[in-house]
Amino acid sequence: MDDVKQHESRKLTETITTINEQQQALAQIPRYYGKDIVEQALDDQRQQQRKRLEKAAPSPYFGRLDFSPEASKSTVPLYIGKAGVEGADGKDPLVIDWRAPIASLFYSFTGQSGTASYEAPEETITGTVHLKRNIAIHEQVLERVVDSYVEGDTASEGASDDFLLYRLEESKDHRLRDIVSTIQSEQDAIIRAEREKALVIQGVPGSGKTTVALHRLAYLLYHYQDQIKPEKMVVFAPNQMFLDYISEVLPELGVGDIQQTTFRDWALDLLDDASIKLPDPSRAIQQRFESDHETKAHTGSRYKESIQFFHDLEGLLDDYENTHLPDKDLRAWEGTHLSKETIRDWYEREYRHYPLLKRRERVHKRMKRWIETEHHSIREMDPRNERKKQANKQLQAFMKSWKRPTPLQLYKQFLSTLIKETPRRWQASNEDLAPLLLIYHRLSGMTSDSRFDHIVIDEAQDFSPIQTAILQQHCPSNSFTILGDLLQNIVPGRGITGWEEILDQFSEHQQGFYQLDRSYRSTMEIIHFANDIIHPFRGNVKPAEPVFRSGSPVKVTPLRQDSVQQTIQSLHELQSLDCRTVAVITRTEEDARILHQGLLNQGLATHLLTPGESSYQGGLSIVPIYLVKGLEFDGAILTDVDPDRYPEDAFHARLLYVGCTRALHHLRLFYREESSPLLAKAINHTKE
Repeated sequence: MDDVKQHESRKLTETITTINEQQQALAQIPRYYGKDIVEQALDDQRQQQRKRLEKAAPSPYFGRLDFSPEASKSTVPLYIGKAGVEGADGKDPLVIDWRAPIASLFYSFTGQSGTASYEAPEETITGTVHLKRNIAIHEQVLERVVDSYVEGDTASEGASDDFLLYRLEESKDHRLRDIVSTIQSEQDAIIRAEREKALVIQGVPGSGKTTVALHRLAYLLYHYQDQIKPEKMVVFAPNQMFLDYISEVLPELGVGDIQQTTFRDWALDLLDDASIKLPDPSRAIQQRFESDHETKAHTGSRYKESIQFFHDLEGLLDDYENTHLPDKDLRAWEGTHLSKETIRDWYEREYRHYPLLKRRERVHKRMKRWIETEHHSIREMDPRNERKKQANKQLQAFMKSWKRPTPLQLYKQFLSTLIKETPRRWQASNEDLAPLLLIYHRLSGMTSDSRFDHIVIDEAQDFSPIQTAILQQHCPSNSFTILGDLLQNIVPGRGITGWEEILDQFSEHQQGFYQLDRSYRSTMEIIHFANDIIHPFRGNVKPAEPVFRSGSPVKVTPLRQDSVQQTIQSLHELQSLDCRTVAVITRTEEDARILHQGLLNQGLATHLLTPGESSYQGGLSIVPIYLVKGLEFDGAILTDVDPDRYPEDAFHARLLYVGCTRALHHLRLFYREESSPLLAKAINHTKE
């Protein structure tokens, strides 16, 4: 193996030298700021090459594949990296971009047979794999070389798992990172799936579903660069803190300009109506998670977020479209009138393709032109002026009777019809945004700026069917990546109960369903513990399958009188185990604030994460359990896991499941007098 490492070390030196030479050559060419189109295009190409080389320089590649196509007798070693690098001759690539068709072999080849194939643009290429090698490089230093397949050598079996373990055991910082060097075959199948489909991914905690979705965006932009643009792609995430956590993945992959937002922010920006007053988002989150989750209000939300409500609203909009035009003639002056039949013909036939307010505007202009035509037919000057004033006054009265409502005004009117118990002092909330957008589209239409080439919906189990239906209107190609985990639906009264609620919105040939069951985040001990908690409530959802990474047992411990000191002791213990990121997870925001202050009083500074936070800084964090979804930590401590905080029901089981599966390496749970009954089975298994 020393010879192999020496060979790869020489290859790395050669590659870095070539990259440096190319960078120096490009540095000699000044940027072009003139008006010549050809020169502008050449300058853009050089700028893209500069960015690729800058991206490649610290770690030019992560894998090598020796492959010989059937049509060729020669075997060429292919080095695969985040960014493609041209060879010194400008012909054969020095490093192949991980998104290239041939690079798919590196991810899909499992070593069961030496024969492999990949889809080239024009044909399927079949051949033989002779070597698959994983290579770890950090800051231009070769750190590790692992042969996961060597033709004819059975000793390499299982080496791929060893390299994956090596990567998984690394400590995390405060950002989600790319996984190009360790993409697994089932993840790669999703990343490279055809574009014009709605992919729904049910993924267990730690299965990499978020990262897979972001890598899919990078893949689509690489393969369809002439058809889709990054600014026409969007990622919808649950909150700003989650967006901050994933913010560096796309730049690491060399992708920029993709919108990353929440449905709330996007909808409010599109509606652009200051009269829509929503509750403070942080308080709304706190109230929803810390109050009785079976309230009547949540039941009402279910209806407003359903496809049935969407269709009911469409029916009322159809009725409104047919009835809101005033059913009367326009009487310009004595003896001259525009018939209501003609006006309706303009409205229903000639301008039927326009949204309602645009139709109103068009009919209004048409009526003004009609008045002008009739006015010019009058010969006498005095009657002409008088009749013009009279006609304009009649037109003004007609248009005043033809109401021009805002989406909010119309929605309130519809609500009183659809929901009989609508309170008199009604206030809009997040679940009203999708219905408001439906009405907005019918009234004002959609601009090309609001249409997307591809949409990613993360944590989609908390997304409502009506939100998905609205987004379909903004993505004519139905190109979606929709991902989540039904067992992590922890938003009371919101979201879906089964993926069919989303899949049924797409035709059969436009949908694809994938399951990611392997968890690459947590140790076997943590996954088994979490599975025991959720088992009675998981229905037909498959449990998480841990990879082969074992660690320390999960510790469930009663709290002593001085819980702050005990928490400090556990934090120090986890830090001594090389945990760079640790979260103390509480049931409520108030619990988090009290503990944060207690730790501060003892001289231990931590980050307090609350619903109003927009960023996650890593290190030591105190956070309510309902805010940790999507995040991960080297170690996690759950406090007050008592029967009163976590009673035995599906909602609290899902909360604990989410909390436990945030930990990569170490998990601690504290309770006061008695542990939650949800832990009973898990505790028994830890004793066996």
